[in-house]
Amino acid sequence: MSSFFFFLFLVIAVGLLVLFAWSLRRPKKLPGLEKTAGPLEEINQHHVTYLPQIRQALAAVDREYLRTKAGNKLARRVEQERKRIALSYLAALQTDFQKLLRLAKAIAVLSPEVIAMQELERIRLTVEFCYRFQMIRMRLILGTAALPQLSGLSNMVSGLTVQIETAMRDLGEKAAIAAELASSLDRGRANVT
Repeated sequence: MSSFFFFLFLVIAVGLLVLFAWSLRRPKKLPGLEKTAGPLEEINQHHVTYLPQIRQALAAVDREYLRTKAGNKLARRVEQERKRIALSYLAALQTDFQKLLRLAKAIAVLSPEVIAMQELERIRLTVEFCYRFQMIRMRLILGTAALPQLSGLSNMVSGLTVQIETAMRDLGEKAAIAAELASSLDRGRANVT
């Protein structure tokens, strides 16, 4: 009996590891998604900008209204298009999250005393994001709206953005203090000679 439970535990553990590895793969490039590179404000505001439209497109009230006004055939076609757009939004959210993690690593390298996120916290956030991302993705593919979860994932990325902006501000303040200190030391040496 105990060997059965051990085998079951082993199968579940291997399955979870495979699912985790699969979730870390790069998302497919979807047509219409442009690669953005720019300041932090530009990179991470896309998900905030489009979340209200995604929410409306996935709302049950909106789907019901569409069915009554346009008929089932057109409503199914529109729902498929909306699902594709929501999946593109989800992929863009994942891209934003990955960019933020890379930026957090760069901040940690530049200033070890300014702790943007500790490594353990970064791993925890990555695992949590991947899990939530895959659950929402599966729900979207299956056709069940995942509005609260999608909002939660977007809020998670927004929270990470705030943490990184705070760390960057702290790093900038420390750099300014160090520059002022170095400047005053140089002025003091110039006055002595």
